[in-house]
Amino acid sequence: MKTGRNATSRSGDPAATEIDRYRSIVFPNRVREHRKHHGYPTLLALAAELPAMAYIRLSKIERGEVVAKPDELRQIAAVLHVDPAALLLDVDAPDFDIAAWATDLQGLTPAEVEEDRFAVLLAAAIRARRDADRSLSIAQIERSYGLAPVILSRFENGYKPLARWNAQAVRAVCALLGAADVADLRAKVQRAHQEHLLDPYIPMIAGVAARQDKTRARIAALRRDLDSAPAPATATRPRRVIAPPAAHEPDPAVLAAIHAADVATVRMAPVFGAPLPDGLIERVPLGRSVEVPRQGGANSYGLRVCRATLGAALPAQAIAIVDPDRFPSAGGLAVLREPEGLRLVIVTFDRQGRMIGYSLHPEREILLDERDPAEVAMVIAALFDGAGHDQ
Repeated sequence: MKTGRNATSRSGDPAATEIDRYRSIVFPNRVREHRKHHGYPTLLALAAELPAMAYIRLSKIERGEVVAKPDELRQIAAVLHVDPAALLLDVDAPDFDIAAWATDLQGLTPAEVEEDRFAVLLAAAIRARRDADRSLSIAQIERSYGLAPVILSRFENGYKPLARWNAQAVRAVCALLGAADVADLRAKVQRAHQEHLLDPYIPMIAGVAARQDKTRARIAALRRDLDSAPAPATATRPRRVIAPPAAHEPDPAVLAAIHAADVATVRMAPVFGAPLPDGLIERVPLGRSVEVPRQGGANSYGLRVCRATLGAALPAQAIAIVDPDRFPSAGGLAVLREPEGLRLVIVTFDRQGRMIGYSLHPEREILLDERDPAEVAMVIAALFDGAGHDQ
């Protein structure tokens, strides 16, 4: 398996300690290739055919950030009309290059590559600090520096660039490493790297060989599982086809069946919403219900907008239909759960590829990448006349 363009090999230079730019990719695969080839230009289009699989899970599989389960590969393959094994890659093939495979996924600028590199060096510096002082247990670090265990773990694994951490977390890391400010922190970390003090830790965080070994093992296990299990009885989702009657007059039995099917698909959901300060919405029931679109999940609900926080395009009397089991995409709307209430936001990406949620009244810019996906729900439709039914 090639390591791509991220490798360096200058002997005696700290830069020769290889930092894997592709450490988050543990499962390169052919899902994206087959998706586009079989007429699904966007992942959302494919996700619509896989209602049992959460969009965020499908996205992580396609991007190689998580290893798919055998049943997940079978579901995806059934929609794409391919053998599940066709979605797997031979990462040891002479023509496979992880850098080329990840081109469409990453596309990082030189500055972003350098920030990703520093995130790894910072992770190594924190590990070195803890090794040098064995009293710095996870609990002790939380008590002394205010770094919660989950945040400490993310720092120690180079989870994201320093600039994407909030000010409180950055201050805590500065204090942990004895730095006066961010500039001093960067200087200390770079100096430790130049002195080879971080070399033992870098392979544990971002070692190319570790990723390669993990990838080989997991893909081999998937091949074994797919080979040992019988194929599903049907490769595609069943489709109900009603043949037209031979006569010119409509068949009453067919019309009745169609009417019954339409009625069965109508689902009603409760409407919530009362205005709170700061543009927030309280999730209190209004004693009304709205019809859920067919693509809505079982937990969908209506949310009265209350105020035109997103501008005139979504007036205060409108009702947003929210599906908490679907993650939003750029260009759509989302509902963000905050401690005090719910907030409607417009979803987009910034120039660095980060997912941002915007509110106009009041002005808010919220980095959605840092939020738990369970706190972010997709708006799948809106009723602009505020129509609903009394329950």
